[in-house]
Amino acid sequence: MNGVVHLAAVDLGASSGRVMRGRVAPGRLELTEVHRFPNEPVPVGGSLHTDILALWRGVLDGLRAAGPVTSIGIDSWAVDYGLLDASGALLGNPVHYRDGRTDGVAERVAKQLGEERLYAATGLQYLPFNTLYQLAAATGTPQMEIADRLLLIPDLIAYWLTGEIGAEVTNASTTQLYDVRRRAWAVDLMADVGIRADLFPPLREPGTRIGPARADLGLPGAPEVVAVGSHDTASAVVGVPATGQNFAYISCGTWSLVGVELSAPVLTEASRRANFTNESGVDGTIRYLRNVMGLWLLQESLRAWNTTDLPELLRKAAQEPAFRSVVDPDDPAFLPRGDMPARIADVCRRTGEPVPATPAATVRCILDSLALAHRRAVRQAQELSGWHVDAVHIVGGGARNELLCQLTADACGLPVFAGPAEAAALGNILVQARATGAIGGDLAALRAVLRDTQHIVRYEPRGDQPAWQAAETRIGG
Repeated sequence: MNGVVHLAAVDLGASSGRVMRGRVAPGRLELTEVHRFPNEPVPVGGSLHTDILALWRGVLDGLRAAGPVTSIGIDSWAVDYGLLDASGALLGNPVHYRDGRTDGVAERVAKQLGEERLYAATGLQYLPFNTLYQLAAATGTPQMEIADRLLLIPDLIAYWLTGEIGAEVTNASTTQLYDVRRRAWAVDLMADVGIRADLFPPLREPGTRIGPARADLGLPGAPEVVAVGSHDTASAVVGVPATGQNFAYISCGTWSLVGVELSAPVLTEASRRANFTNESGVDGTIRYLRNVMGLWLLQESLRAWNTTDLPELLRKAAQEPAFRSVVDPDDPAFLPRGDMPARIADVCRRTGEPVPATPAATVRCILDSLALAHRRAVRQAQELSGWHVDAVHIVGGGARNELLCQLTADACGLPVFAGPAEAAALGNILVQARATGAIGGDLAALRAVLRDTQHIVRYEPRGDQPAWQAAETRIGG
């Protein structure tokens, strides 16, 4: 590679969006956050919506602040979508995945199609807000009747930037409407549940050059838009600075996505029962993982306490007794927005656990419980896939949480490598850089760039595994 290339990563997370400017040069990979903006769902008429136009404004403001760049890549959270009419106009704000419209729908669809058939085709874990269930809930609505196209969130942003319609495969694979073995839309499932196959655009792979940004947007540098791993976890897994293949990853933010990287899906009955998912990754890989509720419990607790002083809470939590209270982070009670500390207390009462008496005790309960969930998912991923793990990589915002990283090392009995925190944006930039010819190589080569340029912290496991095993049994491990 010769010279310096500047690229822009649009990274839309569950609680905020940002635009990052990447600088790629020989032996250098630098990220600068140029704009951050909130992603706050809006309740309207009894439904919870994504404020997509506010996000679009934040994207444009960020791209203008980034200055001239060669290309733009977009990644976001999964499953949510916008509907377009025949003229290309958006038919209302997308409904947010935490909206209650899918309550009870998954059970109905699973009974109709059969859980085994669904998993054999899509390889996707059961989550009540998967796109399949959202669309089943929306069947017969006026919007669905007149819709011409369905675009997942990053594909919608790419369409507004370029005018080009398509569906990037890593995010398409999260819909439960994608055949993971054929790498194609599962049109037979769509037909049987009454979802129109003509809503879904042609698929495109990460690295596809979508087209130039529209001139009327006035973006500096006349950038091209490139498809990256548009599911933020797909980009985050590219951003794992692993050596070799025997690693587990935890993309830790609002959700913890815990798994291993494989070359083929695992579609066994044991895998289905363990609720593991097979999502398409960059370069034809499979992200074999399980969703854990993640730092959502901590984020909602901080909101309920109306505090931003997380460092002090973590300091106090580190001094709390281990395992005094533990909960299953995946308890459905924790999914909606609301008073999280009160719900944690309610779940503790229901399960016979001591109720945390202080915010610090609640934080320790959350982090002990997340570490236990990480332990269980890492072990199950190995057992179900037959893939051996020597180390765990924590990337995303959770890599900054020293207590959680240490507890995860202790729980798993494996070294934990924490960082980079901006793995999704870095993975986004790396795929762009390769697509535009700025760098070359396979995933191993991309990850070598990260190891050479990013700060990684190693945590060694401490303590005894029997104590963690005893705690795990309390949450059904």
